[in-house]
Amino acid sequence: MRQYIASDFPDSQGLLRITGKDYRYFHKILRVKSGDMIQVRLPDQVLQNMTVCTPNKYGKDIILQVCTEHSECGKSLTRGTSASEISATVAKPEYWLFQFIARPQKMDIIIRQATECGVHLIVPVIGEYTQSGNIAGTVRSGRIERIIHEARQQSGSSVETKVVEPVNIHDAVLLWQQHTEDADMKSHAAFVLYERETDRKTFTELIESLTDIRTAALAVGCEGGISPSEIEYLMSAGFIPVHLMTNILRCETAALYGLAVLQTAVKEK
Repeated sequence: MRQYIASDFPDSQGLLRITGKDYRYFHKILRVKSGDMIQVRLPDQVLQNMTVCTPNKYGKDIILQVCTEHSECGKSLTRGTSASEISATVAKPEYWLFQFIARPQKMDIIIRQATECGVHLIVPVIGEYTQSGNIAGTVRSGRIERIIHEARQQSGSSVETKVVEPVNIHDAVLLWQQHTEDADMKSHAAFVLYERETDRKTFTELIESLTDIRTAALAVGCEGGISPSEIEYLMSAGFIPVHLMTNILRCETAALYGLAVLQTAVKEK
């Protein structure tokens, strides 16, 4: 665990009570001991070092206490790079993922991986090739929140990833246009992964003319891809088609691969 995502703030004494499933994870998986230190992401996204007070085996809770300049913090539970180190090095542009709805298990994978990559907003899109039986159960708030919660704790992401309710392609485009309407168009860019070869330009070449990139969006198809009419509609709305010069990828692989390539291009920019 790189960080613990807290749903509440510490009380006036700097204490935070851990119960339920989080308690069981701390007690049985992490096996915390009194004095252990862990980084806690508070509801306002501030990262706070906290120490473990004596675990209560019978009350089924663990108390964390805020580390201050006058208190001693014990050994950190984090192995490898800490969340504070990650937060200091991650680039700040927002990333949006317009994901045409895949089967539930694949959507779970896509959401988890996008969260780990630091995607700000995931928009499930109902497309021509989306299987209608999967739409209603795709965004199950409790389950999706748990997936995001666990992915952020393991990856150390400082980005509060959100998943909105499924929308059709027209509403998805409208959401993007509303976000960018008052901004300099050179600070925003939207792309769509296209299985057919386009003009062979890479993400790096396509964003070359952009300055001070604030938001970068990526649209990815479901198992059946994106229909030609949907590609045309996205292009008319300013989405740039990009063909990745690789093998044919499953939708969950395409989303991760595309995000990785896009983020690398933005960081290099």
